[in-house]
Amino acid sequence: MAHAEHGTGVPVDRSNGALASGVEMFASVLMVIIGLFHVVVGLTALLRSSFYVVAGGYFFGANITTWGWVHVALGLLVGATGAALLSQQRWARVTGIVIVALSALGNFMFVPIQPLWSVLIIAVDVVVIWALATQLRGLPAVRE
Repeated sequence: MAHAEHGTGVPVDRSNGALASGVEMFASVLMVIIGLFHVVVGLTALLRSSFYVVAGGYFFGANITTWGWVHVALGLLVGATGAALLSQQRWARVTGIVIVALSALGNFMFVPIQPLWSVLIIAVDVVVIWALATQLRGLPAVRE
């Protein structure tokens, strides 16, 4: 039911608030999952560097160990920000957009090394950015 009475007999529409909090929870859970994925990819690169093949002549062709540390760092940042968003920290909304945009950029540069995986994570990153931006748009302006 979208309407509830607030003790005054006047119906209060809570459907937008429920939808907004649901979208935020969806984004934060996706961020935690993306963070875990980054850590797994990073650990794979660190512990089993022969798993990945770097094409010759790639401009961002840092060695696989470097990519491993980049993914681990991104994973920890994205996951921690997602956890902060789950605990309803207001700062995590804007920070989440920035960190997930960095995740998308990092995966864009990782496309020649792991194409399908990178494109899938970029797609999920875009969904998270959309969800967080939609949530930010619905917030009231802060006045001092």
